[in-house]
Amino acid sequence: MPPAHPFDTSFLRDTGDDDKLKEECGIFGVIGVAEAANFVALGLHALQHRGQEAGGIVSHHPELGFQSARRFGYVRDNFTSQSVMETLKGPLSIGHVRYSTAGSKGQTAIRDVQPFFGEFAMGGAAIAHNGNITNANALRRELIERGSIFQSSSDSECIIHLMARSLQRTIPERMEDALRRVEGAFSVVAMTRTKLIGVRDPLGVRPLVLGQVGDGWVLSSETCALDIIGADFVREIEPGEMVVITDKGVESHFPFRPRKPRFCIFEHVYFSRPDSILGGRSVYETREAIGRELAKESPVEADLVCPVPDSGTPAAIGYSLESGIPYAMGIIRNQYMGRTFIEPTEQIRNMGVRLKLNVNRALIEGKRVILVDDSVVRGTTSRKIKEMILDAGAKEVHFRIASPPTAWPCFYGVDTPQREKLLAATMSEDEMRDHLQVDSLKFISLDGLYRAVGEAKGRNPKQPQYCDACFSGEYPVEPADMVEQGFEMKAAE
Repeated sequence: MPPAHPFDTSFLRDTGDDDKLKEECGIFGVIGVAEAANFVALGLHALQHRGQEAGGIVSHHPELGFQSARRFGYVRDNFTSQSVMETLKGPLSIGHVRYSTAGSKGQTAIRDVQPFFGEFAMGGAAIAHNGNITNANALRRELIERGSIFQSSSDSECIIHLMARSLQRTIPERMEDALRRVEGAFSVVAMTRTKLIGVRDPLGVRPLVLGQVGDGWVLSSETCALDIIGADFVREIEPGEMVVITDKGVESHFPFRPRKPRFCIFEHVYFSRPDSILGGRSVYETREAIGRELAKESPVEADLVCPVPDSGTPAAIGYSLESGIPYAMGIIRNQYMGRTFIEPTEQIRNMGVRLKLNVNRALIEGKRVILVDDSVVRGTTSRKIKEMILDAGAKEVHFRIASPPTAWPCFYGVDTPQREKLLAATMSEDEMRDHLQVDSLKFISLDGLYRAVGEAKGRNPKQPQYCDACFSGEYPVEPADMVEQGFEMKAAE
């Protein structure tokens, strides 16, 4: 099948060259401003890194009612159109950018694109979800047996059906009721005719923040999306918290049984934008600290420290500052890789990474190079980058990875390959070094990563401060659907 747009990078996913874990989704909501959907479109643009497959916006106008638009592709290609935005009137709006983690991966149907909408006895409601419901299959079976008719393959639709079956009187109460049945990770923004609602699951795996713009309020996956609309950051929504925002202000309560929070540590490493703030910490500064920690743990004699753009850049700067080895842009990213109009022939496909990255030969030739990247998943990209660096005349290539080995799949809203396709699941660090054919390969330790994110004593093995299941295999919520399908959990030590 040819890609939807000639030469879209989706074909790289199919060939295994696009070797990064896929960001989950981005959610954004605004209440109390004129033309709220315009603010939502800007916010989604800032969250585009969290999902590039599709996006959707729902708005409500007191006279026109609920309106929605769902489109494939980038926000800039869809929600900058005046003809589209004119159909999304009103002072209340929510939106979602999607990368499929459940449902038809790579073959998204328009019915899978959020926000989802439901009409209830007390009025309509729309909901957008970031994360993954780990008991969605069981819930879906139960709901279908009781007469629910599903329109999409998304796990998030379960929430709407659970709300429809709730006996509670108000929509926020029905949402509480529904979310108590849900397992896994969820940050949710939702809206009724008069309310903007935000919820985080009890573990707080996925981020959600509250902002203020003029007399209005904003909910967003990340603080960088507040910046784009000139909103002030107020605070993070707490794990297990539900906020209901109306023209009277923000009401907060905690409907779930309290649990020790387990925020996703990979948000610090890769998913979040470096200009966002997480847990009161600058993501950029955390990534620089990861690089410094990596330099302390795994020094090596070399001439240059080069990032694998763009996600390896802050860590590479940190490594350079700590080691004293000069930092250099040895690899240049083609910023316009999104699409071209060349037919993707087999020869073009085989170019793979070279379409996105090019080596700065004048800098690299004759040098011992340290390449800093955020992760190694399948290893296909790492191997191709190494070949490019050697082709440019590098004397030595040393990989330094700003996360521990990714040895386990994520079931909380990240599209991770099956475990057997993860390089670290089947190989030791030395075996990975030989497989990649590099002079050395070192990952930051799990304790080192914890120190870099502000935990001075490292990881607490009895009660980890973060969700780090993709590194440790210790899942804070059992992935019930996957276990039912045969997934083997890590044996207790």
